[in-house]
Amino acid sequence: MTLPDAEAEAALAAVVARAEACTLCAAHLPLGPRPVFRVSVTARLLIVGQAPGTRVHATGIPWNDASGDRLRAWMGVDRETFYDARRIAVVPTGLCYPGRLAKGGDAPPRRDCAPLWQPAFRAVLPGIALTLLVGSYAQGFYLGRRDSMTERVHRFDQGDPAFFPLPHPSWRNTAWINRHRWFEAEVLPALRERVAALL
Repeated sequence: MTLPDAEAEAALAAVVARAEACTLCAAHLPLGPRPVFRVSVTARLLIVGQAPGTRVHATGIPWNDASGDRLRAWMGVDRETFYDARRIAVVPTGLCYPGRLAKGGDAPPRRDCAPLWQPAFRAVLPGIALTLLVGSYAQGFYLGRRDSMTERVHRFDQGDPAFFPLPHPSWRNTAWINRHRWFEAEVLPALRERVAALL
């Protein structure tokens, strides 16, 4: 049963208010809680990535970095389209910046975040027709860990059509992209077609 618009808006607003006030992981977050997401009841596409980096934490704008530039290029959309929450929602597996690893690079998303907020947001985003699972953490949460990220991305068209697995667009994955030429030849054209059809 589809909720009337006013009810849908109220349900989403309630989840947004709870998420914005969340302090579940506060003791473990070096910069403190600052949930970063973007949602609307009319959004047709949902992007589930990893967790905000320091620049995203500072600005409060999801994918507001070089990785975001690359993701937008992969999708074939400009910044204006990408940040139109009426069409594209963004809810990462970790809503807050998780800190750094001792060896460098961002720490993984807090494990208690996705089980709490992914189902809560999905329940109040009635228009989502396609979810981009960007990186291994998003894929692990939604698809399980039976196979590798490479296998999931390579077989993007053999699983649930409601999900589209992608590698993380970080510069750290440039070598992976260069090794797997099929990604740019086969996966990205299909991604752009799916995104264009929705938007």
